This record gives sequence, C-alpha cells and structure tokens, in this order.
Amino acid sequence: MMGMNPRQMKKLMRQMGIKMEELEGVSEVVIKLPDREVVIRDPTVTIMTVQGEKTYQVVPGSEEVKPILKISEEDVELVMEQAGVDRETAKKALEEAGGDLAEAILKLTEG
Repeated sequence: MMGMNPRQMKKLMRQMGIKMEELEGVSEVVIKLPDREVVIRDPTVTIMTVQGEKTYQVVPGSEEVKPILKISEEDVELVMEQAGVDRETAKKALEEAGGDLAEAILKLTEG
C-alpha cells in the first residue's frame, strides 16, 4: 500500500467496510484502574468502525498518573472525633495528608 494517495486509501477502506472519524474538542481522557487513574490531556481521539465494532485510538498530548487514595470511614470518624471537626473537613485533611491520620489531626488541631 506504499505510494497510495489518501483518496485511494479512503476509497479502499470504504470498500472494506472501515470508517474512521476523528473526535473534535476532546480535552481529556481518563482511564480508571483499581489503584490509579491515567489522565490524558489534549488527546487526539480517532474512532475506527469495522463491521459495526468501534475501536478508539487515543494519542496523548500529555499524560499524568494519579494514585487513587482510599480513605476508610473509620479514619474519617477518628479524625472528626480527635480534631472536633465535621466529616467534610476531616476527609479533606486526610486527603491532603495522603491518608496519614496523625498528620491530618495535627493540621486540624494546630492553632
């Protein structure tokens, strides 16, 4: 297929039942895994449809891997009790402390 011009390539793909379409205006794609999220910003996303099946191709602009922090309800309650704060404040402090109970309580009780 070397030397084939784009028009010929599109015609051949149509004859084979292959349709390609680029999605416009995609700002980010998030892939969620059990322990982390992969955030792809400013990607180029192409949909290829072959015999009714869709395949998405994502070419990243930039990529960021974020670990997912799991904070237990018991930890939130402990911080609430020890620091004398509401649930939302306790959860936010735990998130900022990376789940470290002592650090979250210290941040909330220091003057």
